[in-house]
Amino acid sequence: MSVYTEVKRDELITFLNDYAVGDLESYQGISDGIENTNYFVTTTQGQFVLTLFEQHKFDELAYFLDVMTFFYKHAIPSAHPAADKQGRYLKTLSGKPAALVMRLSGRGVSEVATLSQCKVIGDMLGQMHAVGHKFDARRETERGPQWRQNMADTVIPLLEPESAQLLQDELAFQANYAQLDLPFGITHSDLFRDNALFEGDELTGIIDFYYACDEYYLYDLSVLINDWCVNESGLIDSERYQVLLTAYKLQRPLTDNETGAFNLVLRAAALRFWLSRLQDKLFPREGELTQIKNPDAFLKILMQHQQQPLN
Repeated sequence: MSVYTEVKRDELITFLNDYAVGDLESYQGISDGIENTNYFVTTTQGQFVLTLFEQHKFDELAYFLDVMTFFYKHAIPSAHPAADKQGRYLKTLSGKPAALVMRLSGRGVSEVATLSQCKVIGDMLGQMHAVGHKFDARRETERGPQWRQNMADTVIPLLEPESAQLLQDELAFQANYAQLDLPFGITHSDLFRDNALFEGDELTGIIDFYYACDEYYLYDLSVLINDWCVNESGLIDSERYQVLLTAYKLQRPLTDNETGAFNLVLRAAALRFWLSRLQDKLFPREGELTQIKNPDAFLKILMQHQQQPLN
C-alpha cells in the first residue's frame, strides 16, 4: 500500500465524476504495505480507499473484487468495492487499473496483538474458511513453491554464506509441499495485523484481499500465526498461539493430516515472507512513500519453527 504512482488532483476529480460519491474534499497517500498504490479519499458523501494496482493486469482483478464481495455477503466484515454509475468496479487511473473501496472504521494493529485480538482474528479466519467452499472461482497462488524456489535462486548469491545455506536446506525440507494432502480453498494469504481493522478489541473489517488465491487453509492459518502471535521479542508466543488456534478450531477443526504437517507449513509461510522482504530490500522499487520491511523478522520466526516446533 505504498505510493508508487502519484495521482494528480485534477485526475482524481475526473475519476470520481463517474461515481455517485459527491465532490472530492481531500486525499492522502498511504505508506503502509508494499505492493499497490493506495490513497485515503474523502468526498462530500463518504470516505474511501482508492487502490491503483501496480502488479496485476486489468483482466485478472475482477477475481479479487469478487472475493471481497463474497465475504461481505457472508457476514465477514470486509470492505465492499464501490460501483461507478455504469455498475463497474474497475476503472483506469493514471494508466493503472484502479478501484474505489468503502473505507472501514478502525485501525490496523501496529503493536503486539492482545490476547483478545488473537482470539477474534482466529475466530474470523475460521469463519472465512468454513464458508469459503461456497466460492466457486479459482486462482492459483503466485507465491507458492515454484516462486519460492525462483526467488531463492535470485537472492542466494547476495546472501551471507550462513543464510544462503539455511535457505537451501529449508527448500529441501519443504520439497514435497505441493503434494501435501490438506484441505484447501479460497484464502486471504496476507492477513497481517495491518490488514485487519480494530476499534480496541473489536474487529471492524478485513482489507487487502489482493493475494487471495486457492491455497491450503493451513497456510492461511500459518500466515496468521506468524504475525499475530509474536511477542515483544519478535518470537511466537505460546499463549497467543494457543488462544488464536483454539478460536480457529471452534469454527473449523484441523484434520489429522493438517496437525502432522503444521510445522512444515508454518515454515513455508515464514519462508515466503522472508523471501519477499529480501526481494523488496535487495531489489527496491521506486515510490513516493515506499516502505521496506525487515526480512530478518521472518528469518527469526523461521529459525524458531526449525528449532522449537509449536505443540
